[in-house]
Amino acid sequence: MEFAFTEEQAMIAETARAFFAENATSERTRKAMASDGVDRELWSSFCTELGLAGIGVPEEMGGVGLGMVEFALIAEAAGAQVAALPLLGNARVSHALVAGGTDEQRVRWLPALVAGEAIATATWSDDFTVGEGKLSGTFRFAPHGGAADLLVLAAGDRCWLVEAGAPGVSVVQHVTMDQTRPLATITLDNAAAEPFADHAAALHALHVTGWLCLAAEALGGAQAALDRTVAYSKERVQFGRQIGSFQAYKHRLADMMIEIEQARSAVYWAACAVDEGSDEAQLALHSAKAFCADTFHMCAGNMIQLHGGIGFTWEHDAHLFFKRARSIGSMLGDSQWHREQIAGMVLGVAA
Repeated sequence: MEFAFTEEQAMIAETARAFFAENATSERTRKAMASDGVDRELWSSFCTELGLAGIGVPEEMGGVGLGMVEFALIAEAAGAQVAALPLLGNARVSHALVAGGTDEQRVRWLPALVAGEAIATATWSDDFTVGEGKLSGTFRFAPHGGAADLLVLAAGDRCWLVEAGAPGVSVVQHVTMDQTRPLATITLDNAAAEPFADHAAALHALHVTGWLCLAAEALGGAQAALDRTVAYSKERVQFGRQIGSFQAYKHRLADMMIEIEQARSAVYWAACAVDEGSDEAQLALHSAKAFCADTFHMCAGNMIQLHGGIGFTWEHDAHLFFKRARSIGSMLGDSQWHREQIAGMVLGVAA
């Protein structure tokens, strides 16, 4: 199989990388971390100036009408800067609405999500009760839940839309390891909830978009960790030599590069498989999430160590990458869980 980006895809990737490199600065990210983890000026520019928030939303619904390869390119560019954006939640909810929402839900929410006027998040719970148009329960680990206007809550094999400001809805934001994407606990007490038209399609879209987004973010973060460490190795001098000239140092950088190239193949194999409706799509998605999360964790750890003492300080950006890597590793299923799914798909009952 040969894969190469089209000219349009290459242009999208270059535009996104330039945008995030210029605007998603460390100073702005740290400022967002001190509140709810959202750089609203950056998010507004991303949605309005670039118009890429609706990249996976059909044109007739107000989006750009492109596929998961293009979405992965955007997520990779955002991950390279550890951007403080609600990209994960908005993308998952937008795709869920497209796949399984009612016409009224799409008309009401998709334009606001695409324009960046509303922030969305999605999470799940096994602790819930359902009445007539009402939902009660506790839903944990909602990314950017404290900033969200729209909640998509999965419970069992069903999904509901809930407005964050509705009566009976309580949201508590937590101080989490990755403060660029803080988690929240959402408690519903007989709150109004709208069911999706097609629960299965909405749940599938939530899973697919979430796994691919995190895998692509991890790829971007891992590549940035390598690039920044290589740059530092050319600047730092010890014993009269650039530290990058030492063999042991070069070996660590080479190990990072090898893992990153494999992660890149995993991400775009998964994205292509989804776009083409391949039977391998689920296998590819589980593989990409597991491999990319592990790769990012390894590269972020090496970034800290290979920067020496400065890498351990609060002022250095290395810890932002490491915390994002740890967050991605545990979010939407850890690597062990995803490998168990792969084993089940390949081996069946023998797994």
